[in-house]
Amino acid sequence: MQEIITISTSKKQELLDITGEINAVVKKSGVNVGLCNVFAMHATAAIVINENADPNICLDTIDALNKLVKEGVWRHDRMDNNAASHIKATILGPSETIPIKDGELQLGMWQGIMVFELDGPRRNRKIVVQIIGD
Repeated sequence: MQEIITISTSKKQELLDITGEINAVVKKSGVNVGLCNVFAMHATAAIVINENADPNICLDTIDALNKLVKEGVWRHDRMDNNAASHIKATILGPSETIPIKDGELQLGMWQGIMVFELDGPRRNRKIVVQIIGD
């Protein structure tokens, strides 16, 4: 089963917890044992799994990436001034795969599935959720 969820972001950089939306797709699929792949259809957004209990870890992650990748010094910036966003998305990756057991995502106690917006705000970010299993 495949479903596309659409989200909008409100900041240049932010992490949005989409675990609830992904759980809903898993339930709808009826899959008992399998895999759930979550894929961002964008070159300046990523999918990550991280702690979802303390929002400060999201801010810390944004700060760390900003220290790692400088803004405004890349060749692609001559085109649309967002090369750092593309580089960060490449480092983080566009997808995550989570096992499903007993019809539930097998996430750890503090883990959540997040869209990492790197070049917002954006409307209509499309996220593909692919469920495989029985």
